[in-house]
Amino acid sequence: MGYFLQQLINGFTLGTIYGLIAIGYTMVYGIIGMINFAHGEIYMIGAFVSILCFTLLGIAGITAVPIALVVVLVTAMFFTAAYGWTLERIAYRPLRRAQRLAPLISAIGMSIFLQNYVQLLQGARVKPLQPIIHGGFMLYEDAGFVVQVSHIQVFIWILTILLMVIFAAIIGRTRLGRAQRACAEDRTMAALLGIDVDRTISITFIMGAALAAVAGVMVTLYYGVVDFFIGFLAGLKAFTAAVLGGIGSIPGAMLGGLILGLVEAFWSGYFSTEYKDLAAFSILILVLIFMPTGLLGRPEVEKV
Repeated sequence: MGYFLQQLINGFTLGTIYGLIAIGYTMVYGIIGMINFAHGEIYMIGAFVSILCFTLLGIAGITAVPIALVVVLVTAMFFTAAYGWTLERIAYRPLRRAQRLAPLISAIGMSIFLQNYVQLLQGARVKPLQPIIHGGFMLYEDAGFVVQVSHIQVFIWILTILLMVIFAAIIGRTRLGRAQRACAEDRTMAALLGIDVDRTISITFIMGAALAAVAGVMVTLYYGVVDFFIGFLAGLKAFTAAVLGGIGSIPGAMLGGLILGLVEAFWSGYFSTEYKDLAAFSILILVLIFMPTGLLGRPEVEKV
């Protein structure tokens, strides 16, 4: 029971990270119907920015953990938001009325470009980070096995819940959220009603990139290492989580991320770490066979 509970905690933590990245995918798809395959690289850039920022803060002698975390989160979100905005202007806006294959190729090209761009700037070696948040507490003990929850895990859970509440409030209760929902329903009609569609889509990319930055900071703190290739696999898994939960559904993206994280944690804990990705994608295939729109997705209604 103790080992099961420990894997549950680990899987929940990993799932929240996947969920935050997946929300960026599902927000963009919900409005423009396109998959931003460069979103994983935005997350990777957020992780690298956090490493650089922590290093500079250490050189400057700023060692207070709360202050450092706030500075790093704000800085990473600012830089990734700028990258997200630039990505939308360069790779998506000129191709918005083109055939679906064109923006897909453009997104894959931007993904490859950003990978190599970061590799040239930072090098191909793994970048380590010394632990910033230390300690934890014992949750449960069973037959000598101690179930522990680290402070960094608690920090990740609290920050994820807080961000989910904030973004749900923005989308459900603000003028921007109403504009995003209107663009998701019908961009042409939204434009006729006075909504700046280009601005709304740009802000959506910025919001998704900011969430990816938070996930990048979390991964850096949790694992302590980053490299230029982490965005590809994490982006692929987050996309899987978005599809699993129902592409276009923000709660579905988080649910898909949690399921994916739990599957990986339990498979790694009870079977083999080498095949955890196979298990995750097998779950996706099974869900899509019986629920083609995902767990919380809605079937698309063709407008005639």
